[in-house]
Amino acid sequence: MAQKPKVAFYWCASCGGCEEAVVDLAEGILDVVAAVDIVFWPVALDFKVPDVEALPDGSIAASFINGAVRLSEQEDMVRLLRRKSKYVIAFGSCSHLGGIPGLANLWDRRSIFEWYYHKAPSVANGGAQEPQERVEVPEGTLELPAFWDVVKALDEVIDVDYYLPGCPPTPKLIGNAVNALLKGELPPKGAVLAGTRALCHECPLNETKPEKLLIKEVKRVHLTKVDPEKCLLSQGVLCLGPVTRGGCEALCVKGAMPCTGCFGPTDEVRDQGAKGISYLSSILDFDEEADIRRVMENIPDPVGTFYRYALPRAILTKPKGVKSHA
Repeated sequence: MAQKPKVAFYWCASCGGCEEAVVDLAEGILDVVAAVDIVFWPVALDFKVPDVEALPDGSIAASFINGAVRLSEQEDMVRLLRRKSKYVIAFGSCSHLGGIPGLANLWDRRSIFEWYYHKAPSVANGGAQEPQERVEVPEGTLELPAFWDVVKALDEVIDVDYYLPGCPPTPKLIGNAVNALLKGELPPKGAVLAGTRALCHECPLNETKPEKLLIKEVKRVHLTKVDPEKCLLSQGVLCLGPVTRGGCEALCVKGAMPCTGCFGPTDEVRDQGAKGISYLSSILDFDEEADIRRVMENIPDPVGTFYRYALPRAILTKPKGVKSHA
């Protein structure tokens, strides 16, 4: 009897939503379990690191790794899984682009620790304690992973074969990716396993988008009564659909929420945030700087808006003195 292909799942710096997305396959997960041998999935199954270390190199058919790389332990684990795997799939926005954890790259390790352990209003830390990587106690040595200065997307640490985008990826995309692996019908290495065109092309509101779109204001969606039958951008609600890869079935837009960009840029775009800023500037119907400044006040967090998922991939230099590791 032929052995089933081995598959691994691992969770780095992320919220856990990608793990939930696997469970969201519902009864489809039974088909996956029947077709593959899951040899590592810490969030769901009781496997240990030595179990992975004992596997022959290259014996895992595919490792689905979600989350950005923030800690030394995460870097060690993704390097181990890379060595043991034929294919590595960057699973979800954080692994693909750095994700929301990547917004921490606006600061370095020292400034983050200063705030969270000393200066934040909720902190009561009379001893001014901070996490220590190594502490000696009577029972032995206690260790914590090192906290790196910089959050990295997965392919900034190891070689990645494919990317499965989304925050989280949809069950449909996950199912398609698993089936492609099982059937050996994979695209060329480096492909993003989603749409190739911008989200607007699959958006159900695209037909209501004016041929020449110009707006006089930018509205915050939680302060706006949105018409669910009309293009959100045409209503002044900032939607990143024009600069975001499709393939998500426009689920947010169908819920009357604008696209926030979690599927990342299309293949021809190098910097999703810069593309979003450029697009917005092209549809603001103003000539006077004062008018533009007034409109921009409704985008109180430009970095968090345009680089919500992709700051580690921005074509920007790191702050002076910031290194990859502490």
